[in-house]
Amino acid sequence: MPLPYLLLDHLCVNYETAGHVHTAVRDLSLSLARGEIGCLLGPSGCGKTTVLRAVCGFEPLAGGRIVLDGHEVANAQVSEPPERRHVGVVFQDYALFPHLDVARNIGFGIGRMARGERQARVEGLAERVGLAGALKKYPHELSGGQQQRVALARALAPAPALLLLDEPFSNLDLDLRERLAVEVREIIRASGATAILVTHDQHEAFAMADRIGVMHAGAIAQWSPAHELWRMPANRVVADFIGRGALIPGTFRGNADGGGISLELGELAVSPMLADKLLRSAAKDTYPVSVDVLLRADDIAHDPASPFEATLVRRAFRGADQLYTLRLASGREVIARVDSELAHEAGERVGVRLTVEHPVAFAASVADV
Repeated sequence: MPLPYLLLDHLCVNYETAGHVHTAVRDLSLSLARGEIGCLLGPSGCGKTTVLRAVCGFEPLAGGRIVLDGHEVANAQVSEPPERRHVGVVFQDYALFPHLDVARNIGFGIGRMARGERQARVEGLAERVGLAGALKKYPHELSGGQQQRVALARALAPAPALLLLDEPFSNLDLDLRERLAVEVREIIRASGATAILVTHDQHEAFAMADRIGVMHAGAIAQWSPAHELWRMPANRVVADFIGRGALIPGTFRGNADGGGISLELGELAVSPMLADKLLRSAAKDTYPVSVDVLLRADDIAHDPASPFEATLVRRAFRGADQLYTLRLASGREVIARVDSELAHEAGERVGVRLTVEHPVAFAASVADV
């Protein structure tokens, strides 16, 4: 098995305020193969940007090590300076030089390259990011999306060993963010670069990354491809962050060969894999096991013929569909994605049924750290 191109091995990063030491990153490990795009995903204050700064060389390690292309660039005792790590960075605010045109911004980090080679590199990157006709323009003459592409081209110009992107789409509107995330992924792919993206937006993470690490309280709760995070979240922290949903209590009855979960909205069939996980985590050999089931908006459908009803709390029209917030008999609330033509009013009783294809459930006795 080939060695990883980037290895973060049990990283620990501390900082001191008012004489007290606080841990910003604790025992964090991940790896990327050459050419892969990884993402650190999490809310503000979870430690994701601190990890990026440690990889750049801007934060010292209190423990662990960073290995890049087989070379250990940092540990708790020794740290190579940022300029020797050959890392490219796309900053949140792009950090373009306002007095330089697009061509000189892109070529800023390759000033030692021969003039002809530098010009060819700048023109090639401008073509790749769709700005071949804008080389003489200045940053204030560009849109936000164009500025973002200039920043990306500048970071790629020196052919860095690793590309780091710190919330690169946060200053853009929603539609542009989602479109650019796909475009930027293709640009990075074409360059052959290995990259890490930091974001709080799961849509950006899903659009760009091969592997995603959901961060919580300075640690990685799960490091997996996007489809595994969605279908098989490792714990409640991941389930709560990935996809808007609600954890609803239920009862599992069955054994390691499968079974079913009873909820107040009906019954769910359980695969042998999930049954085994529930029994092992609850330290039981058979039913019943109290569980929490994740219900997302796509897991609940409107069905006027269903014996199960919920009370409409509010609705949010989104064009092609609506999101209904529904209150169950127990008082718990769930969200359902329904047809945009439905016109229920708040307070009405609405018939619903479960449409769960791949149940996500956790033994109720198991707490997440």
